[in-house]
Amino acid sequence: MKLCQDLLVTQSIGGIGSSADNSLAESFNATLKRELLEGRAAFPDQATAYRAVFRWANRYNTRRCHSAIGNISPNAYEAERTATLAEAA
Repeated sequence: MKLCQDLLVTQSIGGIGSSADNSLAESFNATLKRELLEGRAAFPDQATAYRAVFRWANRYNTRRCHSAIGNISPNAYEAERTATLAEAA
């Protein structure tokens, strides 16, 4: 605690092992594990693992449907919002 104060770092408000203050990251990691890693053998090397995670993250961030935005992809959501904003202007 003293070191955090000395470095002006704000500590987490949750207890040790609690994901309450980190639920977004916990959800992302759980989805990554479930969709990409579950039931998979080890990657042959670091580069292969990096490419697989990069492809998954690209899909997750652009094409995968998200419940928080009406079960549409982020690309569709952004296109819809951009069209709406252009019409409003």
